[in-house]
Amino acid sequence: MRTTVQTPDQELVHSYIQGNEQALSELIHRHKQKVYAYIRMLVKDAALAEDLFQDVFVKVIHTLKSGNYNEEGKFLPWVMRIAHNLSIDHFRREKRLPQIQKQGKEEFDIFRTIRMLDDNVEDKMIKEQILRDVKRLIKELPEEQRQVLMLRLYADMSFQEIAAYTNVSINTALGRMRYALINLRKIVKDNAIVLSQS
Repeated sequence: MRTTVQTPDQELVHSYIQGNEQALSELIHRHKQKVYAYIRMLVKDAALAEDLFQDVFVKVIHTLKSGNYNEEGKFLPWVMRIAHNLSIDHFRREKRLPQIQKQGKEEFDIFRTIRMLDDNVEDKMIKEQILRDVKRLIKELPEEQRQVLMLRLYADMSFQEIAAYTNVSINTALGRMRYALINLRKIVKDNAIVLSQS
């Protein structure tokens, strides 16, 4: 079985700057899911997320073509910062702040508390309540822990990518995630919240 070696982001960036349009297509294809998921998590509107996603890559293209890109080896964290900033700019224009909202049953799999439920009304109501509880719990975390948890769960970023994005060491990012989970468990226990049907 032959394994395919993926061209590093930085080589694709250099290739695009040299005029290879296909290199940018590869970069967008490689990272679109993470970038879109992160924007969608912030804005909670599919059409708006799509618009902002397009704006992100317009800005990426403009920055690359103008020669102002200097994030050596950190393409995805750089793009995620652009996505974050454009999303925040949108909220500033709308004069409202984003709040975490559920996007689907898979987003909280890390807690391993929601088992597959039958599609009856009672189960749906229970599941919706569990997701509301988890959403509220995440809001109670300190900002640094909440940020790492959101980037890991919603944007599916690796800890190395999170560390680069938040300008901390990988050990700090891992520590923040660890404390976020410890704090979530403590909040659940202190408030006697049940996060499963059984």
